[in-house]
Amino acid sequence: MTQVTPGSADWLQQVQEDIIDPQRPIIDPHHHLWRKRFNQDYLLNELWADTGSGHNIRQTVFIECRAFYDKEAAPNLQSLGETRVITDIARQSHQQADKAQLNGIVANADLRLGAQPDALREVLSAHQDIAGDLFKGIRQAGARDPRPEDLVIPGPAPAYLYGQESFRQGLKLLGELGLTYDTWHYHHQNEDFCELAEAVPDTTLILDHFGTPLGVGIYRGSRDAIFTQWKQDMRRLARCPNVFVKLGGMAMPDNGFDWHTRERPASSDELVSAQKAYYMHMIECFGPERCMFESNFPVDKLSISYPVVWNAFKKLSADFSESEKHAMFYGTAASVYRLT
Repeated sequence: MTQVTPGSADWLQQVQEDIIDPQRPIIDPHHHLWRKRFNQDYLLNELWADTGSGHNIRQTVFIECRAFYDKEAAPNLQSLGETRVITDIARQSHQQADKAQLNGIVANADLRLGAQPDALREVLSAHQDIAGDLFKGIRQAGARDPRPEDLVIPGPAPAYLYGQESFRQGLKLLGELGLTYDTWHYHHQNEDFCELAEAVPDTTLILDHFGTPLGVGIYRGSRDAIFTQWKQDMRRLARCPNVFVKLGGMAMPDNGFDWHTRERPASSDELVSAQKAYYMHMIECFGPERCMFESNFPVDKLSISYPVVWNAFKKLSADFSESEKHAMFYGTAASVYRLT
């Protein structure tokens, strides 16, 4: 038998499914673009190959991933290189009306500059000058684990970022400017994020990837205990009306489902079986009007294909009303990221 590489086109094509509800309009509010990560490029053609694979993906939002940085610029300005490249790609996407349009950019900035608001305003204005209306907000992820050596994608955040007063001042400035804040962190940081959300009620916060319940290293074998605490954390977080959540990103290697190690990728039924309780709890806590399905591609591509992951979302939401489905697949993302 010929060996195929997890995440490769040949590997992913082993699982083929009929597209469910193919006409439903979708905004994919969370994907990345880069060169030579996981031994693959993921640029506009690769994105279009996925968004054009059967589901009706109308618009997408790019989320910063420290790609295309301008290493010759001052440290606080290097992320502008990523915004320049992605803005050019977005404009290319607008030239073909029959394909998904990249209509939002969530860039990176060090929000600890909030202690120097003029300096932070300068960085944010520079992103705005480059991207114009495409610029929607900032992600400075809080992900940090005491054993990064156990993780495939270790978070780069400084210790207790969420509790730093300068960072909180930066978040408050985002809110004043009408910009959103996305973040990604691990399950054991959810309590810190709850405290942060309570401290900045006038800024829109978006939690990516369920707060990433880990399932590898020292966390392997503790899924039930982690899930129990996670549920409590999400109930508390949902009491903050400024928080919205993305439903997806749970097929990363560090979640511990190990689909990336198999001869065949996951099917939609496998994702539903393994993760339905997380999705249903999140929707119950936040309501569809504060939830949005996300692909987190190409990271989750290490475990599952694009058409299959969206089939899973449609199976998970099958019992919801039409208006609730529209919110989770399109409306919430359109509202939060100010998309037309």
